[in-house]
This record gives sequence, C-alpha cells and structure tokens, in this order.
Amino acid sequence: MREAIALHNHRYYVLDAPTIPDAEYDTLFRELERLEAEYPALVAPDSPTQRIGGAPLSEFAKVRHRTPMLSLNNAFEDEDIVAFDRRVREQSDIADVEYAGEPKFDGVAVSLTYRDGVFVQGATRGDGETGEDVTLNLRTIRAVPLRLPARPPPRLDVRGEVLMLKRDFDTLNAEQARKGEKTFVNPRNAAAGGLRQLDPKITASRRLTFFAYGAEGLEGRDAPKTHSALMDYLAGQRVPVCAERDVVRGVEGLLAYYRRIGARRDTLPYDIDGVVYKVNDLRRQERLGFVARAPRFAVAHKFPAQEMTTELLGIDVQVGRTGAVTPVARLKPVFVGGVTVTNATLHNEDEVRRKDVRIGDTVIVRRAGDVIPEVVSVVPDRRPKDARAFVMPAACPVCGSRIVRASGEAVARCSGGLFCPAQRKQAILHFASRRALDIDGLGDKLVDQLVDRGLVKTAADLYRLDEPTLAGLERMAELSADNLVGAIERSKRTTLARFIYALGIPNVGEATAKDLARFFGGLDRLIEAREETLKFVPDVGPEVAKSIAEFFAEAHNRQVIKSLQAAGVRWSEEPPHGGGRGHQAGAGKHATLAEFLASRGIKGVGEKAAELVASRFGTLDALMAADEERVSEVPGVSRDAARAIVRFFAKPQTRKMVEQLRAVGMTWDRKTAAPRPLIDAVQRAKASAVSGKVFVLTGTLPRLTREEAKERIEAAGGKVTGTVSTKTDYVVAGAEPGSKLAKAQDLGIPVLDEAALLALLERTAAAYRCRSTS
Repeated sequence: MREAIALHNHRYYVLDAPTIPDAEYDTLFRELERLEAEYPALVAPDSPTQRIGGAPLSEFAKVRHRTPMLSLNNAFEDEDIVAFDRRVREQSDIADVEYAGEPKFDGVAVSLTYRDGVFVQGATRGDGETGEDVTLNLRTIRAVPLRLPARPPPRLDVRGEVLMLKRDFDTLNAEQARKGEKTFVNPRNAAAGGLRQLDPKITASRRLTFFAYGAEGLEGRDAPKTHSALMDYLAGQRVPVCAERDVVRGVEGLLAYYRRIGARRDTLPYDIDGVVYKVNDLRRQERLGFVARAPRFAVAHKFPAQEMTTELLGIDVQVGRTGAVTPVARLKPVFVGGVTVTNATLHNEDEVRRKDVRIGDTVIVRRAGDVIPEVVSVVPDRRPKDARAFVMPAACPVCGSRIVRASGEAVARCSGGLFCPAQRKQAILHFASRRALDIDGLGDKLVDQLVDRGLVKTAADLYRLDEPTLAGLERMAELSADNLVGAIERSKRTTLARFIYALGIPNVGEATAKDLARFFGGLDRLIEAREETLKFVPDVGPEVAKSIAEFFAEAHNRQVIKSLQAAGVRWSEEPPHGGGRGHQAGAGKHATLAEFLASRGIKGVGEKAAELVASRFGTLDALMAADEERVSEVPGVSRDAARAIVRFFAKPQTRKMVEQLRAVGMTWDRKTAAPRPLIDAVQRAKASAVSGKVFVLTGTLPRLTREEAKERIEAAGGKVTGTVSTKTDYVVAGAEPGSKLAKAQDLGIPVLDEAALLALLERTAAAYRCRSTS
C-alpha cells in the first residue's frame, strides 16, 4: 500500500497526470494510517504517513556538503555563449560539442542524500561548502521521493531546486489576503521562506515542489555517461526532473534552445530566469574542471530583465537600517516581471542625475534580477513641460537630523545614528555587539521585539530594562531574562575605545576607535574636537574626520550619550597619549614647527618657507603673536605668504584647534625630530602592502568569517569600509558578492579572493619581519 500511494503521489505531484480521483486516494491513505496504527512495528521512515512529523525546531543544524555546491558563471549576451563554446572546444580539442540544456529555475538550491535508497538528509546550498539541515521540511514536499524504487547505489546525493509553482503561489496569496495576512512578492520568496520554517507543518502548507538538476554517487560500469542519461536515470527513480530539458549541438543549438525556452517563459508552470548549458559528456565535464568557484563545463544564460514603461509620480527618500538615504520612485502602478510595481529604486542621488530622472517623466521600469524593481531610463520624448528635478532633502524625513554625504561617496546618510528610528535596530545591535559593549544574549529577534513594542528607542533605554519586562517577551525564559539583565549590568563598565566604537560613528571601526581613545584620552575632548583637530589623529583622514565631527555635531547623538552616562555607563579614561595603533606614549604628539606649518595648506608656504619661518620664531606661541611685518622680515618669505600665515593664525578655528591639540599633549618647537616610535611606524607603513589601504568585503569567504578578515586587515594597518568608492584600494569578494563587486569592476578597483588576501597579508608580515630584523 505504501508503494501504491508513493506511485500515485509521483503521478499527481510530478507527472501532473493522476490516475485515480482524490476521494479514492484519500481512502487508500486512511487505510494505510489504520494499518500502521494497528501494527506500529511496521511503520517505516519512508512511509507517506511520515512526511509531516516531529516538533518544531529551535534552529537548523549545519551540514557540510560532501562536495561543494558551486554557483554558475552568468552570461547575458549571445557573444558570451559563443566565447563559452569556443573555450570548451579548445580545452576539449573537439570541433562539435554536445550540450545538455535545461531551464534555470528561480528557486532555492538544495541537496538530497539517499542511503540505500532511503531519503535520510536534506540541506540548503548555504555558502556552497556548508548549508542548513532542512530534512524535516523537505520530507513534507510530496514531489520528493522518500525511497528510490530501482536498486539505487549505497549513497546518492541529488542536487536540485525547491520552488513553488505559479498556480500554488496564486492560491497561497489568495489565502493570505483572505486571512488579512501579508502576501508574498513572488514564488521564489514564498518558497525560500517556506523551506526555512522551523515548523515543518508550515512548510507543508506552502505546497512546494522540487526538480533535480544533478546527482553524485553513481559509479561503475552501468553509471550514466552523459548528463541527459543521468537525468533519465533520476526520472526512472521517480525523482522529478524538468520535462523542458534537451540535448543540442554547438553554439547554434544553444542559442536556438535559449530562444525556444524564452518564447515559452510566460506559459511555463514555474518561474525561470534563464537557461543552463552543460557539456553533456560527464567524463569531459570532469576533465574541464572548475575555475574559482564555478565549473568550466557549464554556464547560465540569463534572460533580459522584463521591462515596462509608466509614469513617475514623485520621488521620496527612504532611510535604511544603516542610515543610508535612498531615493525611491513612486510610480503609476504597472505590471512588470509578474507583479504590480508601484515603487522602484533610484539607487542614489548621482544615479538620479546621471539618468536625468524628473518627477512627471515617463520611465522604463525593470525588475532587476526579476526581484528588485528599478528605474532604468527616461523616455525623453514624453517629458512634460512641468517635469521637476529631484532635490535631496537636507534633513532626515524620519528624525530631522542632517543628511550628509562624504566626498567621493555615492550614498548620503542620516547623521542621527543613535537617535533615528529608522536606524534604531541596527544601532542597538551594533552597540551590544561583542566588540562593542558585549551584551551577551541581545540578538536580532529580541531587539526586534524591544523596538517594535516601544520598550527601547535608544541604546540608553537598554539600561532601564528589568527582569519582569524581559521575561514577558516571546521565547524569553525567566533564566535567560536574568542572564540578559546581568549582561546589561556588566556592560556598564567598559573602555573608552569600546564605547567610541559602540556609538556606530560612520567610518569608525575598532582600530580607529582605539586611535581616537589613545589620542584624546577622554570622550569630552573627542566630542568637542574640531574637524581640523581630528585630522592630527594618525590614520584619520579628511573624510573620517568629517564623519566624526558631523556625528558629534548632532544634538540628538550627544543627548543619547548623556542618557547613557545618566544610566550608569562608565568607561576608563586616561591622560591622552600615543599617536595611534602600535605607537608608544607620546608618539605622534611631537612635531617640528616647520612640519606643522608645511602641513596646514597655507597659501605660499611650502617646506622651504616653513623652515625659514620656524628658524626665525622658534616656537608656535611666538609665531602666533607675530604680525605681518615681522613675518615678512624673514628672508625668503614673500609678503603674500606672510599675510597668509598671520591670517591663518588669526582665525578662531585655528586657535581652537591649537588649544585642543595642546590639551591632548601636542607640542611644537624649532628642531624636535620625530620620536623613534613614530619613525618605526612610518617604516612599517612603507614596508606594508596593506597599511593605509582601504578594503571592502563582499560575499561569503570559504574559510574566514567577515569579522576574522576585518581583524587581519586592520591588524596589518589597513582599513575596512562598507562602501565601494574611488578611495577603495581593494575589494575582497567571496561567494554571492552582490553589487559591490560590479561597482568595483566598473571603477577598475583590484578584486581579491580569500587566497589573494591571505597572500597579501603574508607579504606584509614578511616585510615587517624583515624591517624589524634590520
């Protein structure tokens, strides 16, 4: 009876060709349930009655794939496919290659493991090396066979895609709407969310399906020799495979298949975003091998994103979790890419200007990657006379803080990081993170509850939480509430560097926070520091200095700091010393008067004039007290340069800067040479290929976590930022890198993988060891 029901499941869910009515199937199923209840010893794990079982999980376990689940390189133009075919022919030394073609499903990649024909484990792709154990959820998908019927190998790993058919997606959204619950954007989102439910019963309600696109474990004389034969073998094992697959020859066959599937795209029962070509011969696949993290024998030929025209009604700005302010187009509703689109991203202010997008324009809208709607371009011929240009607001629409944009950066940001409600959750998570105030147990879900319930508006509110309040939150047991209160209390004692880092000042990482703490010694001196003063902190350039000054200029941010102090948060302060990372006491705090003058950008004052002036006056106080006549008496110094020097020191901001620098121990005289620690630091910087360089991390690296990579770069004197710009020196890219990689390539910025990064760090370490020895 189990075998009969499994066969009917296959005919209904895979072949879409049932041979018995639903009522008869239900009768068979109830009879099997009765028999198993009467003879419990005969219940088998692959029984159709066992598809939904077990209590909800608290989290998914990790599964390491026996062989990595690699991604495919993408191709968008016919020329890319011609080049792909040429490379395969050259590397295979044959004139005419046979390829297997199949649709590229828009779903979630998974691996199914069968032992002696029984399904025992299923995992998501994850980062390609390690995925999440979703076995219980995959068992609920009736298209997935729980037992393979025809003498399978001892172990078989089936690779494929979990997705939701269009009809089931429409049914699901109709049910969601009827219940007044949130509807889903597209079938892929619904499938991904359904597969990662901790309760398998919810997964079962989503009516997901599965299609295989590969397998491993078939060996010996009878093993399939081609990919198409492998798919036929899986179909014989009742594993769902795509009916639209085909075998073609040469580049002409590939492009014909692409056009054929593209013409049927809208009529297919599932969403696809392209087609996949694979060399059909499995032995030839093995010989071709892999490059980076993608196979040489396969490529994904993506369809063009679907586009429509509509009217742009207005441009609003949205403030993201990190404070990024993004222009968003409000559109006259248009159906594109399978959904009705009313808003589309304009990315940033520069993009609005570059595309010359104006309110009232007719625009072309595309669902980039079939997911994110974006305004591609304007239709100039349809521009109305009253079309209006977009102006980025000066104040955040959420909190009223100033919107600032660093030079060389594309993204504008709200400066009210500690106060802005749009950034609230991210700011609190950062404040509580391990390298900041280290509040153990304060994770994403708990912060979501605290903010959504209005219990926490700023980081200072964390210190008003008590055990009864926390115990009343979802999934917060009394013991863990007690632990969290203790962790919050312990976080009241910290270091100045950690506290500065916890504030989440843009462009201020851990290393810079330590430099600031060493330089200023106390928070009050840092808060009052002018932008020009901040530039004297080693490794703090103009942009970082501007970010720091703008952050503390916001009254909202200063008020949150006062509230934290009132709540009892304290940090260890000490007399200011040390110029920066790796410097000893006093390093970076002494300079010659000539060095100070030459570095201030005073018109007409270069190194030579600075040396002459310093030799005449000797001390900074004497020079600041001099008038134009006295300075112009210095041989070799022009009247214009003398006037510029006097005007520079007459400025209130200059005098304030000098006062602040003196407060942290900065001194100047005629002949003081740079102290030995500073000289050593300069030598280390010259010996280092990393020191002073700006890195951006994107994607998932094979071995290092992002925090580990960041720590190693900063330990070598580099800086890690989150945005790719013209000031970026390297982009380190892992799996699924996203838009940062594309931007780096557009700007011509060197891109490193993990191995190249580690090699660069090792060269830096070797150079430092050599310098230290000498």
